[in-house]
Amino acid sequence: MKTGYIPRDQRKKILFLADDMRVTSGIGVMTREIIEGTCHRYNWVQVGAGVNHPEAGKIVDLSQAITQETGVEDAWVRLYPYNGYGDSRLVRHLMETEKPDIILHFTDPRYWIWLYQMEHELRQKAPIMYYNIWDDLPYPKYNQGYYMSCDALFSISKQTYNLNKHVLGPENQRYLKYIPHGINTKRYYPLPENDEAMLETRKKLFGDAEVDFVLFYNSRNIRRKQTSDIILGFAEFMRKLPVEKREKCRFVLHTQPVDENGTDLYAVIRDVTPDIEKYIVFSADRTESTHLNHLYNIADVTINLSSNEGFGLGTAESIMAGTPIIVNVTGGLQDQCGFMDDEGNYLDPETHFTYEWGSNHDGRYKKHGDWAFPIFPSNRSLQGSPLTPYIFDDRAKFEDAAERIMEVYSLSREERKRRGELGRQYGLGLGQFTAERMCELFIENMEKAHEVWTPRKKFELVKA
Repeated sequence: MKTGYIPRDQRKKILFLADDMRVTSGIGVMTREIIEGTCHRYNWVQVGAGVNHPEAGKIVDLSQAITQETGVEDAWVRLYPYNGYGDSRLVRHLMETEKPDIILHFTDPRYWIWLYQMEHELRQKAPIMYYNIWDDLPYPKYNQGYYMSCDALFSISKQTYNLNKHVLGPENQRYLKYIPHGINTKRYYPLPENDEAMLETRKKLFGDAEVDFVLFYNSRNIRRKQTSDIILGFAEFMRKLPVEKREKCRFVLHTQPVDENGTDLYAVIRDVTPDIEKYIVFSADRTESTHLNHLYNIADVTINLSSNEGFGLGTAESIMAGTPIIVNVTGGLQDQCGFMDDEGNYLDPETHFTYEWGSNHDGRYKKHGDWAFPIFPSNRSLQGSPLTPYIFDDRAKFEDAAERIMEVYSLSREERKRRGELGRQYGLGLGQFTAERMCELFIENMEKAHEVWTPRKKFELVKA
């Protein structure tokens, strides 16, 4: 029996508003991990968001599937597929019929404005808890009302924890806790060099070519991911190598080559970097975690140059597979680098982050774990929109990326693997990047937040 197990009829029920737990988006993957990792403790009702969801209007019982996956014999999970993240009508219906003890929601607050508009009504019956992220400074004061509509804020990054605390202010504090994303260590882990399935994947990628260095990218082809800049960085790196060494290098991109939210990467490569076109390989099909773990293990380093990044699931998976990372120092990516102060203490969200200093994108702390090859932004541009009036866009130079790729390339494969293993040990321990630890923190802190929750009164007198 799993530690902390509670029989089905004695569990709290949680209404979870997020991406459908069966889809492969970052939100969907983490939703599944949270539900699977806590189904021995809670019963779950999920509103599973999707675009033009093919099962919208149905009710799907996933209890048996979750039991088979987790071994929890009396798991109880009910899914309401939906076009979008839900609405007030649906949530009122679920509050009446499912009677949840807790409402938990996940992803950008702009999707939940309708939820916050009914918070007074909902919080009379159940606390609203929010697993949240915010990509960058300046402090998003326009989010204060959203944060105040919740009873507990669980922050995915150290930067987000600091933002939550200071945007709320001392007079509006909520239950706050830093809970980083957790990677499933049964799905992402180091493989032996002679693993047959991995070697088959390698052959499909490279054929019979002799390849001894692989740069890997696993993310969406959208503007903030700066995918074209990574291609420029790889091209700059390749041009510094003799021709015979170039032949043994490859850049594998696990992404859609053409995306209306990004660009046409085929055109970028063909017209801007034609000299390295034959060294670039696309892995465009959506795939299950076994194949993805092969790709991380085949890679010598995984790269992410996003100008805004809440967490960066791909590089965290890479770390847990024992493969080093090159990242732009922004948002949650900085947590994965293992930055330390001058005394060798890992940065702490309570003691190092302050109102005056909220992100290491300024390069205050340079010391970091050996598994990480960070690139500090060369400039920060203040961007915005009517709903998000201001946020920094942290841009890394592609020339700096080329230097970092060369730095990794100059190491022996044995040294890269050694560094990758250090990253994995950090993720398993102090970094707290495992799904198991994430779920432990969720159980501990949802319980505490529920204990201190005070239901809102039906009426509130406001001094005019």
